[in-house]
Amino acid sequence: MEIHRNTWIEIDLDAVAYNIKQIQKKLPKETKVMAVVKADGYGHGSIQVAKKALQAGADYLAVALLEEAIKLREASITAPILVLGWVPPASAIEAAKHGITLTFFQKDWLEQVNSYSFSKPLHLHLKVDTGMGRIGIRTKEEMQDILHALNKNRSIYLTGVFTHFATADEPESTYFEEQRTRFKRLLSRLKEQGLENLDVHVGNSASAIRLPEDMYDYVRFGIAMYGLYPSQAVKEKGEIDLKQAFSLHSKLAHVKRLQPGDCVSYGCTYQAETEEWIGTLPIGYGDGWLRRMQGFCVLVNGIRVPIVGRICMDQTMIRLDQAYPVGTKVTLIGCQNDACISMDEVSDYAETINYEIPCILNNRVPRIYKGQ
Repeated sequence: MEIHRNTWIEIDLDAVAYNIKQIQKKLPKETKVMAVVKADGYGHGSIQVAKKALQAGADYLAVALLEEAIKLREASITAPILVLGWVPPASAIEAAKHGITLTFFQKDWLEQVNSYSFSKPLHLHLKVDTGMGRIGIRTKEEMQDILHALNKNRSIYLTGVFTHFATADEPESTYFEEQRTRFKRLLSRLKEQGLENLDVHVGNSASAIRLPEDMYDYVRFGIAMYGLYPSQAVKEKGEIDLKQAFSLHSKLAHVKRLQPGDCVSYGCTYQAETEEWIGTLPIGYGDGWLRRMQGFCVLVNGIRVPIVGRICMDQTMIRLDQAYPVGTKVTLIGCQNDACISMDEVSDYAETINYEIPCILNNRVPRIYKGQ
């Protein structure tokens, strides 16, 4: 579709490839990369990122929803795909049809799926809850019940097992080590049952960066694939160099001169103290540019200028250092000349995490891809 608005997101797919190469340098040769492209690739574009990740050496893809996996299949992506979240039992037929692997962890779910007939095999990964407290089996008794139920349908195969760490991105590692111990214990019981040839994966971005030698068959490379560090603690360690793939830009739609006492936006929360130049940008909270970003800054001609007045649904006002022509480029996230506004800086100001910012900048803002 033709783009008519002067606000856009640039996605540097070469940065995605660079970040995958960086984690591959740290991993043992036998440990592969599972590229996580859920939530439309963390707001970057799931299809474009998935294709680039596979080109760069990823062997597997992971999403949260079956719909997200089917979208990738419809884009002619044939690589293995794992759905990390719970899927209704009746949807297992559609998953098998598309060759999509599902996560499971409930005996009742499996018994219902066992009652279906499949034209193609259904592959499953068993989720183990070692302390995240979301989904997964927690005890050896649950595991025994599920393993017994697995033998009742010849079209259903257990092909993997995994867990997820709650504190891998934090400096204190006690709880992380407790989770690792619980997982090893349950994994040993699986092997005692003769289940040897399973795809085992425990590592998210943080644990893959910090303990690459202990990641089994795959690492689930999520936030770091997009060039964002899982936490400040991981970033400060300096164990991997990442390139941010996402930047957000707009252009001045209007420039006006205010006199002392003139107000800007709803509620008159900003009042000019002197004669000032104010620029209007065609982006607002309807795009996911949060109202709380009032008082933050953007880049114009490589200079930081403040956001003034309340951010509207479709427009944001900034105080310029001088008059600029309509159409002048403004960078809200990313680099301009020698100045940069990082995703971390934006998320810190918004009092959230860097994961959230690209996810909430919605599809009203078109994505433009570099490096396809």
